[in-house]
Amino acid sequence: MSEHLHTALSLAARGVPPLPLRAGKMPFSNCPACAKNACGGRPNMKTPGPCACPYPCHGWAAATTAPEVINSPTWARAWREAAGVAYHPGGAGITVVDLDNPAAITWAHKTLPATRIVPTTRGEHWLYQGAMPSSNAVRPGVDVKSLMAYARWLGPGTGTITTLPDVVRALIVKAPAPVRPATVTVPAPARGGKCPHRTPTYLDRGIAMAEQRITGAREAVHATVYRTFLAVLSTHGRCGCLTEAHTARLFSAAQAKGESPRHCTDAWTNARTTLGL
Repeated sequence: MSEHLHTALSLAARGVPPLPLRAGKMPFSNCPACAKNACGGRPNMKTPGPCACPYPCHGWAAATTAPEVINSPTWARAWREAAGVAYHPGGAGITVVDLDNPAAITWAHKTLPATRIVPTTRGEHWLYQGAMPSSNAVRPGVDVKSLMAYARWLGPGTGTITTLPDVVRALIVKAPAPVRPATVTVPAPARGGKCPHRTPTYLDRGIAMAEQRITGAREAVHATVYRTFLAVLSTHGRCGCLTEAHTARLFSAAQAKGESPRHCTDAWTNARTTLGL
């Protein structure tokens, strides 16, 4: 049994789905029947798709914890030629923050909670307990590898693994880009300043619910703030019932979650522009 095959079987026994890597840290190419995803491919982790190829095809989606597959004759050639072992972090309930250079490592020490660290050729992998979408180049020298991605297995690392924090989840969330510089404005009152479709009590309840939604956001705060502003404006932005006191309550809730005044203004402006207000 090769060293790489032995490593893969050990990982699978611990619930970590491995796959072989060829030279250049790349997965093995699809077999002829699956070339260019002619078989239909494996689009995501939960529903592998129509392909039931016995070979280590489809990159990260080939990763498995089934020892009978890993040690099967159809995988034997790949293990003989393998230059390393990779694994699917998301399949193991793990997120890897891949730090590719010293500057990225310095940033991580200043920004991210301490967790298990695995040294790599050029930097470090910081491992967190919990899965999330993957994204490359979330900042200079930093990739996030979890669902629908693979990472090289370079050993168990050192340190105690930490639960996936919001600051890592937020790395892949892009704040709405400002459309134009603007200050917060409130639509001019209409129909005597009364909401034409609900009572003032309905508005007060809606603002309170919006505050709770922002305050309760555990991840993707930027996106939550924008969606909440959009929801409030779509209901009350045209009838003139919103006042500066209402927007101040929403802005205060957002800033309590770490949003800057500028981010609040940008999100509000973008929401108004989206709705044509």
